[in-house]
Amino acid sequence: MPVEKFNLTSQEILDKEFKTGMRGYSAEEVDQFLDLVIKDYNTYNDEIKQLKASISRLEQRLSTETPVVKETVEAPEQQGTTNYDILKRLSNLERHVFGSKMND
Repeated sequence: MPVEKFNLTSQEILDKEFKTGMRGYSAEEVDQFLDLVIKDYNTYNDEIKQLKASISRLEQRLSTETPVVKETVEAPEQQGTTNYDILKRLSNLERHVFGSKMND
């Protein structure tokens, strides 16, 4: 996923001045809201830095660890042999348990 660049820094938000008009917004209310935005903006930036550092540590750890041996999947021929062996054992077991009852 590409990293998107921020359009504003927290300092640019802090320094932003709005023109006032006759029926404009309350400057105090706008300032309070922008203070909250700056706080969140800094929190998100800190979180991004921590997550990038974690990713970097995990990638480093992953590259230095011994690779995990994956379980191998049996080939179809081996599965067929296994199934045949199971059926053969089952047949022998039935013959042993039921004996002559199966022939009657």
